[in-house]
Amino acid sequence: MAARHILMITGDFAEDYELMVPFQALTMVGHGVDAVCPGKQAGEFVKTAIHDFEGDQTYSEKPGHRFVLQASFAQIDMAGYDALVLPGGRAPEYLRLNPRVLDMVRHFMDNAKPVAAICHGVQIMAAADVLRGRRITGYPACAPEARQAGALWQEVANDAACVDGLLVTAPAWPAHPAWLRAFLEILGSRVDP
Repeated sequence: MAARHILMITGDFAEDYELMVPFQALTMVGHGVDAVCPGKQAGEFVKTAIHDFEGDQTYSEKPGHRFVLQASFAQIDMAGYDALVLPGGRAPEYLRLNPRVLDMVRHFMDNAKPVAAICHGVQIMAAADVLRGRRITGYPACAPEARQAGALWQEVANDAACVDGLLVTAPAWPAHPAWLRAFLEILGSRVDP
């Protein structure tokens, strides 16, 4: 397996597990991962939030960790990256308002590079208008805007992933095993059963 250079776009109050776990797993198998945030430099951090499913009508939110960024957003050259990861949480709701973030997403989709989005990460893709005709999933509350953006929304179990070509999506962090396995396979990483 050749190591891939992966860009991860995040921000304050990204979901802790959906940022930390993919970063650690992809790094563990030998890929280089640069997490970036608009307006922040390498070495700065974003605050994360822990979302849990505790029987309420929606998820609960608790303070997470400080996650240190590996690269400076303003200096990113997308041509140097092989794949993109979009974590969920609250960050996507404001990241989707940033024109450069949307251009970055379009770059990966237009150039047929692997993309993995989880939970609310699909909000960024909907805003970038790259979902037309694509089978995707994500956090159920994102279904209306994904459908309005032309996505073919898939209802899947909370621990399942949806694969459409080089695009891998999942509802939330309980799907990490399926979501990460599918993404790693697309990246050409060896994943033993």
